[in-house]
Amino acid sequence: MAPIQNARVLFNSVPKGYPIPGETTLYDTTQTIDLDTVPLNGGFLVKTLMLSVDPYFRGKMRSSEKKSYTAGFEIGSPLDGFGVGVVLRSETHKVQVGNYIYGPTMLHQEYTVFPELGLMQVIEKHANLPWSAYLGPAGMPGQTAYVGWREYSNAKAGEVVFVTSGAGGVGAMVIQLAKQAGLKVIASAGSEDKVKFMQSIGADVAFNYKTTDTRAVLEKEGPIDIFWDNVGGATLDAAFEFAAFNGRFLECGSISGYNTGEEAIKNFHLIIGKCLHVHGILVLPLLPKYYADFYANIPAKLASGEIKYAEEITKGLDKVGDVILAVQKGTNKAKAVVVVAEEAE
Repeated sequence: MAPIQNARVLFNSVPKGYPIPGETTLYDTTQTIDLDTVPLNGGFLVKTLMLSVDPYFRGKMRSSEKKSYTAGFEIGSPLDGFGVGVVLRSETHKVQVGNYIYGPTMLHQEYTVFPELGLMQVIEKHANLPWSAYLGPAGMPGQTAYVGWREYSNAKAGEVVFVTSGAGGVGAMVIQLAKQAGLKVIASAGSEDKVKFMQSIGADVAFNYKTTDTRAVLEKEGPIDIFWDNVGGATLDAAFEFAAFNGRFLECGSISGYNTGEEAIKNFHLIIGKCLHVHGILVLPLLPKYYADFYANIPAKLASGEIKYAEEITKGLDKVGDVILAVQKGTNKAKAVVVVAEEAE
């Protein structure tokens, strides 16, 4: 076979604010690949089908000297993140041609040679779910909600939970886990469409934080026993103020400050005065404990409709930069997935 295009999305520069498509990231079509002859060196060749675009990408868009819990993107190299692909060739017994792989190190390019599985895994899809679900509720976002809730919420029927970014891939799962546990759910998001979605999945009190005073809602509907935080900033301060004694704070994200700088917390002292329990949540350290239980239950519940989800699918690798910006600004309508190629192509 003659060489074909192997388009990719490169990390081009560290953004000072919001990531700018065409500047922070570049869609590049100069690379080619011969699918029949590219050396595998004991690894396997994967065709990328779908990519997840997630809020944590902004934290990886940093200068190389800044350290964090996850490796940053490298200038001049493709982005990486959670994705699904199909194996075209293999020189390892661990991966067979036709297998589907999923995991956090899928490069944002059309074809990739993996030297080994590493953090990727061979995965089988539930017959009644699309692959895109495995980048949302049946994948990392759903797992984050599931393991964090199981490990740290200590939820009891009748308690009150406040969930921010409640229409997102993580927040929507938390709302439904909380309702199944018999809690009253307060949830916020940044548009009326997202408010309607949160109501449709069971939120008792759903509001648009851009048009409604968060503090007024919490004062009326609280105190809150559990706070699932995806946004940080002023909302976190409000949650401290209206938290119940011995409340649990599950800190999953702080997207309000990812692009504009983190806001100083004014009510930090209330952690002491209210004996609050604050837990940071990362999915990968907790996942081994809950992995089998998650896959034994969640995909089937998603397929049956017992657990609902929403997704916003964008077609084309060249749209990745635009989708990243939408996720950072919160203008995406649901969990963001980019389709790179159809299986039959």
